[in-house]
Amino acid sequence: MDTTPLITKDTIAFGILMLTLGFVFYTSSSENKTWQKFYKIVPALLMAYMLPAIFTSLGIIAPEWTSINETGELVKHKSQLYYVASRFLLPASLVLLTLSIDLKAVLNLGPKALIMFFTGTVGIIIGGPLAILLISVISPETLGGAGPDAVWRGLATLAGSWIGGGANQAAMLEIYGYNTKLYGGMVLVDIVVANIWMAIILIGIGKSEKIDKWLKSDTSAIEALKEKVSTFSSKITKNPSLSDLIVILSIAFTIVGIAHLGADAISSFLIENVPAVSDKRSSLSSFGSQFFWMISISTILGIALSFTRFKTYEGAGASKVGSVFIYILVATIGMKMDLTMIFDNPGLILIGIVWMTIHATLLIIVAKLVRAPYFFLAVGSQANVGGAASAPVVAAAFHPSLASVGVLLAVFGYVVGTYGAILTAELMRIVAP
Repeated sequence: MDTTPLITKDTIAFGILMLTLGFVFYTSSSENKTWQKFYKIVPALLMAYMLPAIFTSLGIIAPEWTSINETGELVKHKSQLYYVASRFLLPASLVLLTLSIDLKAVLNLGPKALIMFFTGTVGIIIGGPLAILLISVISPETLGGAGPDAVWRGLATLAGSWIGGGANQAAMLEIYGYNTKLYGGMVLVDIVVANIWMAIILIGIGKSEKIDKWLKSDTSAIEALKEKVSTFSSKITKNPSLSDLIVILSIAFTIVGIAHLGADAISSFLIENVPAVSDKRSSLSSFGSQFFWMISISTILGIALSFTRFKTYEGAGASKVGSVFIYILVATIGMKMDLTMIFDNPGLILIGIVWMTIHATLLIIVAKLVRAPYFFLAVGSQANVGGAASAPVVAAAFHPSLASVGVLLAVFGYVVGTYGAILTAELMRIVAP
């Protein structure tokens, strides 16, 4: 079927995304009272995410599409905007957002960040089998299939994605041998449900003070970190020269290059020399992911630079440049979301929604019990469900100095992702009809 969008060139689609970001930031900083009231309810970050999703849903742009060529053959096309943003701009933003990090202050945030991260993991592990049990009562036909077609095998790939990331998802596909012809339906559930949940989290950021008050959470450590970074930034703030901006970009993209070089070398070495990594059915296969090593190296080098004089480039706007990259990434993530997909496979979407609701409910209960700030709830969840592409985005939405917390937890998610997903899959195998 021909699904060609109105705009097929990435150059034009990128112009539309930048126009969208310009509109969002212009209106969000406007003194117009109507816009001020609007953005008190809907955060600018959510708008930067949802408007591209609306454009995709209307068929104006698309992350991928099919067309019929002159010979009548079906040809697949894919936009490279998300790839460029996630492989170039994401690691660059991580470098710039960690350039002024106070590692000691981050560590002083205490154990609640890890508590909420593991709560999110447990929520996914128990959410899968519980969702199957509930849906089997309401719509047993949704959970049919035998052998490679068994729905629980497909849901195992979701567990891999929602605890770790794409590499873990691929590992689960290999381990449980789900029918690849049906795999697209699970990818659909992943995209729709994960993006809906991220939108809800972004809405919560705009109301974080009220949520923290309801949770009776202690936000003093987070506020202390934000204050420390802001104070340091204000002391060294200056009007950036062309030289400053070029050096900032040089720092960021030099490390991006090093990260890609290191990621290629490390992943290739491990795949070639460690059988457990090269075997896609192994729980260690995620260590063969270039994306995993790229994110890890970028973050480590960014933290390392925070101990050098390069830290002073925060005064010239390093984190602001990093935030620009983050918002471009957000727009390309939004572009991947087609809102009309919700109606394509309602049964599987319902399973995903129930599953994510259990995950969210457990997070809220534990946050209330340990009085964890909403920041830890949001980032702990996204470090599981969204991984390294969205956890730093959500963390930076609270404050640029907190982005590193998101990426550190997301990297940890890659490590435990396959193990947690295997446990989830085995529990789903037990309860599946």
